Amino acid sequence: MVVGCDSSGGIGPKPLDKIRVDGFTLGKFTARAALMEVLAVGANPVCVVDALGVEPEPTGREILEGVRDEVAKAGLDPKLAVTGSTEKNVAVEQTGIGVTVIGFCEKAQLRIGVSLPADVVVAVGIPCVGYEVILGEKEGNIAQSTDVLKLRKLKFIHDIVPVGSMGIAREIKVLGDCANLKFKLAEKQEVNVEKSAGPATVVLASLQKSHLAELQQIINKPVNVVAHLF
Repeated sequence: MVVGCDSSGGIGPKPLDKIRVDGFTLGKFTARAALMEVLAVGANPVCVVDALGVEPEPTGREILEGVRDEVAKAGLDPKLAVTGSTEKNVAVEQTGIGVTVIGFCEKAQLRIGVSLPADVVVAVGIPCVGYEVILGEKEGNIAQSTDVLKLRKLKFIHDIVPVGSMGIAREIKVLGDCANLKFKLAEKQEVNVEKSAGPATVVLASLQKSHLAELQQIINKPVNVVAHLF
């Protein structure tokens, strides 16, 4: 069993939200981050649980529509896979939500710590946070769950790791530690490896350098080398 989760607070359509976005957008990105965590390690999601700290109508419904839209893009039936709850007793002035994804995978098929010495680590997507995320998606610069599904099908891809608020550099270390490998950051960085990547706007992937050009042709997103493993 594989579990992924993501949460959001102070982002949404409520009066006290710090970042104002519609409920659909909030639900979509929060669900996407949790789904990508499960998909990245080779598991297949079967259940998506939304915990919405907002009233059922209209905010809860709008967020749920975004969750279901993202679930469908990941290949699930949203009518069967999505369940959850809303706040029905207290008036809410600031949005808070959480999404948990449960999936399953044969132990031998788990993609954790399978990177090899001499692999390069690439960042698919550009780190975005806050209002940048909306623009980043419009410009095709951020990773999506569909990109993870593409990466999973490529035999030359080893580890896949979504990057969120901790930033690229931290997740490179996690990727290397899981494979018992050390890493060296690329001398020339095209992306900010310390910046928050918000709701998983970046996905890391490890592969042999000889397949880099092939990957860049397959993935229609920015693909930049960020580290070398040894």
